[in-house]
Amino acid sequence: MDPKKNLIVDVVALAVYAIVANPAITGVALHEWAGLGLVLVFLVHVAAHVDWVADTVRSALRSPSWSRVGNLVLDVCIVVAFMVCVVSGVLVSGAVLPALGYYAQGYYFWDPLHAISAKVLLALLLVHVVVHARWFIRFAKKGKDAEHADELD
Repeated sequence: MDPKKNLIVDVVALAVYAIVANPAITGVALHEWAGLGLVLVFLVHVAAHVDWVADTVRSALRSPSWSRVGNLVLDVCIVVAFMVCVVSGVLVSGAVLPALGYYAQGYYFWDPLHAISAKVLLALLLVHVVVHARWFIRFAKKGKDAEHADELD
């Protein structure tokens, strides 16, 4: 995928997550429905990076290094935390499930699990952004160099 489109997908995914992750801003009902929408954003993000994931898995198996394996482990942890957060969020739902005519028992299990997984997900995403900061910086510098090259033509 084009690096510019890749960056747009990344920024949109992060912005949607930042809004959805704060039910104090959106209210609980919007938080729940937007959280389901975030699953679609997440799938687009994964689809945009599928080549990178395949290459990382191949290279981590072929010639393991701390950065490759660490990146892969971080991404797997993010996916697990995200899935736990989504499933527990749906099962503790006060808006989505009733709107669909369902009710899930176990609130006192699902609610703390949702809160913990959401906090773990936030921490992992912050680490993910920091780990990939060099890519963002290189992309920004490359864009500025391209702008200056256009001015010289």
